[in-house]
This record gives sequence, C-alpha cells and structure tokens, in this order.
Amino acid sequence: ASALSAGKRVCDFSSVTPNQSKECQRRLAEKGVGFMDAPVSGGEPGAVAGTLAIMCGGSQDDFGALKPIFDVVGSSATLIGPVGSGSVTKLANQIIVNLTIAAVSEALVLATKAGVDPMKVYQAIRSGLAGSAVLDAKAPMMCARNFKPGGKIAINRKDIKNVIDTAHAIDVPVPMSAQLFEIMQALKVSGHMNDDHSGIVQYFEALAGVEVSSPQAHASNE
Repeated sequence: ASALSAGKRVCDFSSVTPNQSKECQRRLAEKGVGFMDAPVSGGEPGAVAGTLAIMCGGSQDDFGALKPIFDVVGSSATLIGPVGSGSVTKLANQIIVNLTIAAVSEALVLATKAGVDPMKVYQAIRSGLAGSAVLDAKAPMMCARNFKPGGKIAINRKDIKNVIDTAHAIDVPVPMSAQLFEIMQALKVSGHMNDDHSGIVQYFEALAGVEVSSPQAHASNE
C-alpha cells in the first residue's frame, strides 16, 4: 500500500472475510486509493477459459473503471453493494457449492452400495430438479475417481471456516456448514487436502465401506 499513489485502485480477487475486505478499504482510503473486493467462482478451468463469475463489492465508479478487466477474466461481473458485499456473496457461493458436493457424494455412495452404476444415476437425474452445474462438474469426476484439483479441499475448507467465523460474528447459526467443516477436517486427517473438492466423496465412502466408481466414467475419462 505504501507504494500506491492517490487515485489508484486495488482489486482483490481473493476469497477472504468481509471484515478483511473492509479493513483493506479503510487503510487504502487513507491514501486516497480505491478498493474493490471481487472474489470469483469457476475454479482453474474458469480462470483459464476467462469465464469466471465475479462478485464485486465497492463503488459504482470503481466498478466502472475495473469493468474492462472483469470482461477479460470473466463471463459475468456483478456489483452487489459496498465493499464487503463481494466477500459475503462468495461465502454464500461456497456454502452452496460445497454442501451440494457433499449431497452428491452421499447420494452416489448410496447408489453404489445398492449395486447401481453411479454414472447412470447421474445421467438419469441431471436433467431433473437435482441437476446443477455442480452436479455436472463433480459427479463424473467422482465416478472416474479423478480427484486432480481444480478447487482443492484445503482452499474450500478455509472458505467454510470463514463462513462459520463470519456467521457467528453476526449471530447466524450455520449448522450444515459446521458439519461440512468437520467432514473436511476428517479429510485433512486422512491426507486428502490436496484433492479436488469432488474428493469429499471419500469421507462418505469410508463411512459406508464402498468406493464410488463406474466403468463408463473411467472410459470417458481416458
């Protein structure tokens, strides 16, 4: 910050707490420097393809000045509100994404233990109400046992910890996020922090004594 001059702008694409974003704004404002929190969703594939969803908190002026950059790195950029709003939105995003992955994991473990091909279960339900971008991205990875990280469990565990800390600071109970954090903690103990968060399925597999796998998924992944 000491090297920045008045009139410059800082855009933070990282996933942090709203209070951290607000503190950055406060310190930069003392130097006349603008600030916008703009966490993203889409993972490494979205970053490479330039299709990230960008969640922005800050002033309309700063958003307008940074929009040309957002248009290069993302397919959508939304100004949600003042500084901190982008970080709140990212926390909400991480709740939905990671709890959905956990639900998909539980469902596919059930299907597998019942003797049904989990890939065919996925194909059968993806066009119905259970369908989602998360299901389409993560179910095939689970079925192919492809846990090469796009979004590591370690990073998402950090985000869910931020969810819990932020929620507790404003007296919002988050029981499902708390349970999810403990699932991720168990995966940390078992050495899975560097797996993609589709690897959350391994927690449920260990409970049920079964491994989600599909010959069809393995064939399409080769």
